Amino acid sequence: MIRILLNGCNGRMGQVVSGMVKDDEGITIAAGVDTTPDRFTNDYSVYSALNTVKEKADVIVDFSNPKGLPILLAYGIEKKIPMVICTTGHSPEDKENIKSASEKVAILTSANMSLGVNLLLNLVKQAAKALEENFDIEIIEKHHNQKIDSPSGTALIIADTINNALKEKKEYVYGRHSKTGKRTFQELGIHSIRGGNIVGDHSVIFAGAGEVIEVNHSALSRDVFAVGAIRAVKYLYNKKPGFYNMDDVIINK
Repeated sequence: MIRILLNGCNGRMGQVVSGMVKDDEGITIAAGVDTTPDRFTNDYSVYSALNTVKEKADVIVDFSNPKGLPILLAYGIEKKIPMVICTTGHSPEDKENIKSASEKVAILTSANMSLGVNLLLNLVKQAAKALEENFDIEIIEKHHNQKIDSPSGTALIIADTINNALKEKKEYVYGRHSKTGKRTFQELGIHSIRGGNIVGDHSVIFAGAGEVIEVNHSALSRDVFAVGAIRAVKYLYNKKPGFYNMDDVIINK
C-alpha cells in the first residue's frame, strides 16, 4: 500500500484526488496539508504546515501553490520522500530548484498530469518537424475564470516542445494586444481565454497555404488530472533520485 501525503488537499484538485484514491486498493492518503485545514471533512488528518505532519508517507503529491515550493522541496529532501509536483506557474528559477532537488530525491513534475495532453505533446513534436518550413503555428488555451497563471503551464510546455523540435527557434508572442502589422513567420502565437468553469482546453494550429491542421485536447473533468497523478505516484514509488516526467509514466505503462 502506497501512502500519499497530499499537499493542497482542500483545493479543487486535492479533493478530486481524495475521492479517486478511495477506489484504488493500492494507494491510501496518510495525511493532508492545506492552508485551510478545516475547509472540508476528510477521512485523514489535515495539517496547516508540512513540518507538523506526524504520519509517514511514501510519496508527496503537490497540488498546492507555487509560492510554497521552497518549503516543499526542503521537506521532501529532509524526509527523503519522492515528490509528484502537479502545481503550475513555476518561475524559471523554481524549475531550476526542482531539478537541483531531484539530485537528492526522486521528483516527477509536469505542467499537465493528463495522459492525453502528454500524448498531444508527442504529436505536435512530430507535426512541427514535418511542417516547420511552410506553416504558421499558433496555440490557444482556455481555462476557468479562477485560474491564476496565464498563459497556462501546459501552453508553455507545448510551445517549448514545438520550439525544441524546430531547426530555427520561434519567438513567443502573447496575444498580440495593441500590436499592429503583419504576422511574421518567426512568431509562435500563444493566446489565453478565461471564463466560466472550463476545465482545460488546448489547441495547436498549423496553418499553411490552403490547409490547416489542428491538434486539440479537452479535459471534460478534473478526473483526468487525478488519474495521471495517481499513475505518477505508482511509477515514482521507490524510484532513485532523479528528474522524471509524464513521458516516463506513459512509456512504462
